[in-house]
Amino acid sequence: MSIASAACRPVAVVLLLSSVFVLSPKVAVAQSSSLPEAPQPQSQDSSKKSDSQQNGQEDKASKNHIFWIVPNHRAYESGAEIKPLTSKAKLKLAVDDAFDPSTFLIAGVFAGTAMARRQYPAFGNGAGGFAKYYGAAAADQVISDFMTEGLFPVALHQDPRYFVKGRGGFWKRTKYAVGREFLTRNDDGRRQFNISELGGVAVAAGISAAYYPSEQRTFGDVAGRWGQQIALDAFLNVTKEFWPDVRAKFFGK
Repeated sequence: MSIASAACRPVAVVLLLSSVFVLSPKVAVAQSSSLPEAPQPQSQDSSKKSDSQQNGQEDKASKNHIFWIVPNHRAYESGAEIKPLTSKAKLKLAVDDAFDPSTFLIAGVFAGTAMARRQYPAFGNGAGGFAKYYGAAAADQVISDFMTEGLFPVALHQDPRYFVKGRGGFWKRTKYAVGREFLTRNDDGRRQFNISELGGVAVAAGISAAYYPSEQRTFGDVAGRWGQQIALDAFLNVTKEFWPDVRAKFFGK
């Protein structure tokens, strides 16, 4: 999703939870033989559904989007054996998220919110001003998705998917979801520091300085956009974690 400063307030609590998780002594270990609290194998029917979903045979509107709006292509719900993604598959995942039609709708929401708050006065008002806000928000999304889901995971051999835990209490699952911002698994299934997410967002935030107004190109502004994106992604991880529960309860899928 975009590095949109409009998302700063709604995700401030998640950013605080993220800091608590990172400081926890339980996260001090850099690697282990397998990802902690990994999703457990589900029923055979669930595994088959996941396979058909990956082959494009499942109702994508129900699983690849949260409430049919927020792109959800990288959530992995199956507890079946996790196979590593090829470089081509990682890049396809980035393309699916970056150019999902609803992504550009969301960019419009972020742009409109930022414009209403006059967050970047240099962009101006009216249709011309909105075009600048919209262009920046859309560029944020595309660049961030390609960095965190495509280029960095390919170069570092890390897995960009979010693996749904699907069990345990609310706070345990929330902590797990937030923690995936800082810990991930590599292509061999071992736990690693999530450089693809943290480093990828940092590079995307740095690139954004090229198209934001000159007065918003300071180190503090770039760092702020980085923090907002990390917080937003942590919040989205939580929604990815509980979306299967919501979907099953209200939509029976």
